[in-house]
Amino acid sequence: MTTTPLTVAVLGPGGVGGLIGALLARDGHRVICLAGKETADVIAHNGLHVRSARFGEFTARVEAATELREPVDVAFVTVKETALAAALDRIPPQALGAGLVVPLLNGLDHVAALREHYPAGRVAAGTIRVEATRTAPGRIEHFGPFAALELAAEPARATDTTATTGVEELADRLRHAGLDVTVRADETAMLWSKLSFLAPFALLTTRYRTDSGTIRTEHRQQLVAVLEEITAVARAEGAPENAETVLSVFDRAPGGMKSSMQRDAEAGRALELDAIGGAVLRAAARHGIEVPVIAGLVRELSESPSGR
Repeated sequence: MTTTPLTVAVLGPGGVGGLIGALLARDGHRVICLAGKETADVIAHNGLHVRSARFGEFTARVEAATELREPVDVAFVTVKETALAAALDRIPPQALGAGLVVPLLNGLDHVAALREHYPAGRVAAGTIRVEATRTAPGRIEHFGPFAALELAAEPARATDTTATTGVEELADRLRHAGLDVTVRADETAMLWSKLSFLAPFALLTTRYRTDSGTIRTEHRQQLVAVLEEITAVARAEGAPENAETVLSVFDRAPGGMKSSMQRDAEAGRALELDAIGGAVLRAAARHGIEVPVIAGLVRELSESPSGR
């Protein structure tokens, strides 16, 4: 593995992007955070400050701008799905060069959208399991022990030139920075593996305004029903998911976990309801699978986003 530092762009330096950017900068890589002018000015002056039980408390010096103006080795796309369309203007395709684009968004549909916007062979699907949030511009709180990325082994095949930085090399760099990274051969299985946990977690914690421990005890029957529905859809999509396995993950998770959707609801921000719940409903419709419990949760949250 080469030791030459990477040049990394982070589109959306919030909880996820800010944590990744800070860890890579601390490990010696050049990081350029892309955000609105106010946020970019604060980060350029103060850097990224992280508080984490796992990684410690530290400040990493990074660059910041409102738009990418030079080629990079890797561009992480870590905005909320609700802000994706507008945010992509910050990384013009012609400025990217031969860099790898790694989206770490919730849901499914963003991968195809990015492969339409950028050369498809340079977009490598990824997922992340982490509980982190931005408390102020450039200030990141990381909760719990999890900071686990998964990357699809190869970007979509295309006739254009491929990225200069490969997925395996990127995985090595991220591991060296302290993150847990797995390279998956099956992109579909990878995306549905996360969504099969995330959708029940997000929908139920937001609906009931409570943590994962309460969901798996006081609302266990509904949790199991949601898991049975979503894993049936996942299997129809070609992912080997089953409700018992996902439930065991819930039972092992820290009881105080909150979902990012729940935090958004508490803060009065737009919810990624379509990206998470809507993606499941659309996939279910493609296969003619009834998912009444998930549909009910999506409907209730669309009518009362803060839960009850």
